[in-house]
Amino acid sequence: MENTIYKDELTKSMNYLASKNNTIFVGQQIVYKGNPMSTTLEEVPKEKMIETPVFEEVQLGMSTGLSITGMCVVSFYPRWDFLVCATNQLVTHLDNFKHMTNQDAHVIIRVGKGSDTPLDPGVQHKAEYSEAFRKILKNIEIINFDSHENIYETYINAYKNRKPIILVEYPEKYYE
Repeated sequence: MENTIYKDELTKSMNYLASKNNTIFVGQQIVYKGNPMSTTLEEVPKEKMIETPVFEEVQLGMSTGLSITGMCVVSFYPRWDFLVCATNQLVTHLDNFKHMTNQDAHVIIRVGKGSDTPLDPGVQHKAEYSEAFRKILKNIEIINFDSHENIYETYINAYKNRKPIILVEYPEKYYE
């Protein structure tokens, strides 16, 4: 399959972030390909990545903790359904981090909406929770990448703003 502008913009964004000395990438199947998101990291140095097992809540806790050290952490959740498993860390800790510490947690959460095609992963892996989490989160912005427009600029702004943010992508658009 041939790449699209959508995937190219995500790859360009990851390369931009990787060029920053204080950026680290955390998640499942990022060092070892296994989901569409990992294909946008092919040019990112492996030493900038922390491959995690399947422990979504711990992953987000790690990401928040790493941000305390001045790191910009890009935390990967290939499906919204996986980020739901980290809701405690997201709602209780990351969303309230500035209130608790008087500093921002520089965590960029990359989350995917499970695709419907070409393979249906089942109802447990393709939910879209953006609106539900917008109602729950008070201090974390959620931006959906419905098209390739503004992907790169959004990542640049997310890096510069140093605030937690959730950026939602649609992996089926990688090859449309």
